Amino acid sequence: METIKHRTVKVNGVNLHVAESGEGPLVLLIHGFPELWYTWRHQILGLAALGFRAVAPDLRGYGDSDAPAAADAYTFLHVVGDLVGLLDAVAAEGEEKAFVVAHDVGAQIAWYLCLLRPDRVKALVSLSLPWVPRNPGMKPLDGYRAAYGDDYYMCRFQEPGEIEAQFAEMGTRRVLEGVLTYRIPGPLFLVKGKGFGHPVDDPVVLPSWLTQKDVDYYVDKFEKKGFTGGINYYRNMNRNWELMAPWDGAQVKVPVKFIVGELDLVYHMPGVKDFIHKGGFKKMVPLLEEVVVMEGVAHFLNQERPQDTTQHIYDFLSKF
Repeated sequence: METIKHRTVKVNGVNLHVAESGEGPLVLLIHGFPELWYTWRHQILGLAALGFRAVAPDLRGYGDSDAPAAADAYTFLHVVGDLVGLLDAVAAEGEEKAFVVAHDVGAQIAWYLCLLRPDRVKALVSLSLPWVPRNPGMKPLDGYRAAYGDDYYMCRFQEPGEIEAQFAEMGTRRVLEGVLTYRIPGPLFLVKGKGFGHPVDDPVVLPSWLTQKDVDYYVDKFEKKGFTGGINYYRNMNRNWELMAPWDGAQVKVPVKFIVGELDLVYHMPGVKDFIHKGGFKKMVPLLEEVVVMEGVAHFLNQERPQDTTQHIYDFLSKF
């Protein structure tokens, strides 16, 4: 039986904790918020058993990786730089390209890795988040505020220290349980004095796919590291918009499979379904080969349906 090994790799000026298993073609697994390498625990072992080498870092700001203090050290360019450095460090000799599998904010980073360094990506499996073309006429946060108001979670994340104070009042465990079990197919609001759409003292019933042991692992790491590193990714949304101006309108030209849960809040954002299913996605990502909507599944599909997710990943990667 394959086991998961851990090590620290220094890349781009930061130390990244990495979990890995298996031998074969390299698969880089990129987590989202509020997650860790641990979100891929099932896929690491599953892909290793299927003949791949799965490598999952804690991104900068998360878990056992370094967390730069400056909020502006979390742009797409910083994190893509980390991932390119990681590929340089862990790839086998002569292995110039890797498969990339990514979820949530990690998927957004992966899309930019594909855009900026297609020479390093053999193929991408994106979970939850499709390619989001840059709108040259509006900064992202202006768009979210106009659509959802100031209580929308990405807007609440902007003021340094404010959401951290609310999370501290709620408690790390309650925050993580609230996010990981969120199944409302609509926008996530963080109203002061409330949790994730309901009072913070309401008990959270864990689903069968999320054990107390799983939550304990997340809680331990986030209590030690805090949420600020992960939240800083959102604090750079408008900065990323500015930095990516030279690539406005550019296509992503790597082979792609996209998988989303039927109940995923991203899938239900205005215009997203039409973009995915009515030609816009394919126009911007000409090598998009397959779109999968997993019935009855919410945002954390790789944890909620681990075997199905691993099989979908394998079916696509094994073509290359």
